[in-house]
Amino acid sequence: MIRTVGIYLYASILVLGTFFKLQRAKRLQHELTKEEIFIQPSLVSKKVFQRTGSTIKVEGQEKLPEGPALFVSNHQGLFDILVLLGYLGKPVGFIAKKEIKKLPIISSWMELIHCVFMDRKDRRQSVRAIGQGIEYLKEGHSIVIFPEGTRSRGRQLHSFKPGSFRLAIKANVPIVPVVIDGTYHMLEEQDGKVSPSSVRLTIKDAITPDKYMEMKSNELATHIEEIIKKQLEINALGQDKEKEENQLLSAE
Repeated sequence: MIRTVGIYLYASILVLGTFFKLQRAKRLQHELTKEEIFIQPSLVSKKVFQRTGSTIKVEGQEKLPEGPALFVSNHQGLFDILVLLGYLGKPVGFIAKKEIKKLPIISSWMELIHCVFMDRKDRRQSVRAIGQGIEYLKEGHSIVIFPEGTRSRGRQLHSFKPGSFRLAIKANVPIVPVVIDGTYHMLEEQDGKVSPSSVRLTIKDAITPDKYMEMKSNELATHIEEIIKKQLEINALGQDKEKEENQLLSAE
């Protein structure tokens, strides 16, 4: 537990340490590129992730599209956001819960990287939030969605909700499936205690508008859910094979 408190304290100090850079970014936000603004959120995320003792393997960065895209990811745990901010390789905002807006400094950085805050209990506000996300995509800012709506806390996926896929359909941008695997070992599996894990981030082939425009939102959601599910199954098989090989080596 002392280790966990230490990591949260370390993260808090890092966030506080960005205060003056935040003020500068706010003042110059129309002069800075999105890549320049994204440097601090990405750097802090990497440092906190590394502090946990975890390792990460990133695959498929060469598949990242040039312009804005809607990134669709599974949601295993709290550390997913740090993984995406730190290691995806492209500036992104998020569709985030409105409660995060109460966090000082963090919420201001989230606004600067064009996150959208959503109240899922308020349908009218949710519609406005989706509209804001569409505008951000049209303006050239990429966005991440977690269509499960909540953390899965493992490899088993919750059904993907189709509503947020309207972001890509209306903005006419590519959809990039992203698979996060291993973050649930870092917190959710440990009863709230932070532990190191081997995390894998896999970026799949982008699905361009010409390939999905004829699909309905629910069909698109199911299709991308299957892509992510298949990759998680491949990861699981790979881990099982690796364990068997290690057992054979140790038995020799």
